[in-house]
Amino acid sequence: VQLQAYGGGLVQAGGSLRLSCVASRIGFSAYDMGWYRQAPGKQRELVAEITDDGAVNYADSVKDRFTISRENVQQMVYLQMNHLKPEDTAVYYCNAKYLRLRREYWGQGTQVTVSS
Repeated sequence: VQLQAYGGGLVQAGGSLRLSCVASRIGFSAYDMGWYRQAPGKQRELVAEITDDGAVNYADSVKDRFTISRENVQQMVYLQMNHLKPEDTAVYYCNAKYLRLRREYWGQGTQVTVSS
């Protein structure tokens, strides 16, 4: 199983980025997909998740700014990030969960840096 995340970079506050994650060797459509982030000196936290049937959940800090979506045929999950703030600076990780089988996988992370 491989999750490859990309799309991070350096952006000014107020700007936008779109993160993408492609999954391989996984029954993608059955998995709940999520984006997590970890800032220096902080614990990894959930940013957004989308279940296998399309239900979404967001951290309060990103509601109304970030949008998670998925394309099952292409085995992709996206995170559209708008109105970025310096506090969004972190390494962003793609996550796949299949709770009933207790399977969980992580991507390698992509750096997002928001300058003020």
